[in-house]
Amino acid sequence: MGADSEYNRKLYLSRLEKLHELEAELPGYCLSFLDDKELTSQINTVVSYAYDLITFFKFLAEKNPILNDNEKIKDIPLEILDQLTFEDINEFQRFLQFNNGENKHVNKEKGIARRMSAVRGFYEFMCLHHYLKNNPTLGAAKRKKAPKKDIIRMNSDEVNTLMDTVINTNIKVSDRQRALCEKTTLRDTAIFTLLLNTGIRVSECVGLDIDDFNFDENSFTVVRKGGNTQILYFNRAVAEAIKDYIEFERPTLLADSKEKALFLSLRKSRITVRSVQILVQKYTRMAVPGKKLTPHKMRSTYGTALYRETGDIRLVADVLGHKDINTTAKHYAAIEDEHRRRAATIDPYGTDKS
Repeated sequence: MGADSEYNRKLYLSRLEKLHELEAELPGYCLSFLDDKELTSQINTVVSYAYDLITFFKFLAEKNPILNDNEKIKDIPLEILDQLTFEDINEFQRFLQFNNGENKHVNKEKGIARRMSAVRGFYEFMCLHHYLKNNPTLGAAKRKKAPKKDIIRMNSDEVNTLMDTVINTNIKVSDRQRALCEKTTLRDTAIFTLLLNTGIRVSECVGLDIDDFNFDENSFTVVRKGGNTQILYFNRAVAEAIKDYIEFERPTLLADSKEKALFLSLRKSRITVRSVQILVQKYTRMAVPGKKLTPHKMRSTYGTALYRETGDIRLVADVLGHKDINTTAKHYAAIEDEHRRRAATIDPYGTDKS
């Protein structure tokens, strides 16, 4: 079941191993901060913080005149951090935006804001615990918020067109590609049906084991973002698609009868997140060419449809696994506006005789 699955244990251990590799590149005084984050955050978040700190220290090594050009970031002394000013932090933000030096990169506002969040959190921790006295991030410029983008989602007609494309392998590809598609038609149908009718994340989808499903209750156990498990329920369309795949196609993809993974690749191993992303690109490019869709947009499509039908934002938040209802409300604010516009066209008292 979910949290105890071998797949999820291996996934966690691989991320933990990556974290330790990154920590080995950083000065030793960074480890207390990352250890603290490891106790309070998801492992992927801590890995991201480690990457962001490495970027910060690479900036110092490349741009700070006090340091030697050949100095390794691991050897940067703590005293340097206390000597930085808000101008140095602003220069770091410009460094993040564009750098054509040794560490070439370009970042957009969202990427800069994320890395600045890590550096601000690092300085706050170091000052709180008296490693440092000076926090130069306090006076640094705050990034302007990136303009909100419309949430890309599909309407009912587009969903039906997409599913028809998947089920009938109705895509304009070579004979060889069509033959490969036909080998996994039931699997692909099951994946798309599951994503579009439950709103689970692609990482949650690929982590499913066959014994996570209970067809007597039409329920399945999913390991949510953060590692907690939750029981979700599915409709008849999902039940039929999963059963057909398990009975008729999954056996042809099995290399070992003891394999627990639900969704398998043609290489006879658990399908990867990247493979599902490619599947979504392939089918949606043909079925809904006007929209750039990803597995996460399948999730948005389901959340939107569910909210339209129920008007219950708390229900949508619970089903999607959002810990903070404000996350859900932010994604579906456009529908709230649609409701208000619709309300303005209604004459509830029959007074409009025109």
